[in-house]
Amino acid sequence: MPKAMQSIEIEASAEAVFDLIHDYDRRLEWDPLLRKAVILDGKSEAGKGVRTLCVGTWESGGIGVETEYISFARGRVAAVKLCNRPLFFDTFAATIQHKALSKERSVVSYIYSFRARPRLLRWILEPIMNLFFYRETKKRLLALRRFMEQSE
Repeated sequence: MPKAMQSIEIEASAEAVFDLIHDYDRRLEWDPLLRKAVILDGKSEAGKGVRTLCVGTWESGGIGVETEYISFARGRVAAVKLCNRPLFFDTFAATIQHKALSKERSVVSYIYSFRARPRLLRWILEPIMNLFFYRETKKRLLALRRFMEQSE
C-alpha cells in the first residue's frame, strides 16, 4: 500500500492554517487543484463524522472524492477516509497534522495512503498514482502557504 508524507512551514499559526484548510466555503480560494469542494448531508462545517466531496480540476484528473472525517482536533490533526469508489481507487486515507513552531509559524504535514483497483493492475497503477499524488500534494501545500502568507 503506497504511503507518503510531505511537510511545509507556513508563516501562520497552526489554528489559522487548520481553519482555512477545513473551511469548505473558502477552499477554492487557495486550492488550485479543485473545482468543487462541499460539505455533504446538510452540515455547515467540517468535524468528526462529517462527509465532504472534493472534485478535482480536469488537469488533476477530475475525480470526485467523497470522504468522511474520522479525526478532527482543531489546530492539531484531521484525518479522512474514502467513502465512495472513484475510478482506480480501492481505499484512500489522509491525515493532516499541524505543529506550532511559534505563535505565528507552523508546520503542516500531509500523510496519505491508498490502494488501487483492480487488484491485478496494482503493480502498475500504484507507482503512477503515487507519483501523481506526491506532485499534487506538493502543489497544494505550496498554494496553501502562498495564500496564508499573502493574507497575513
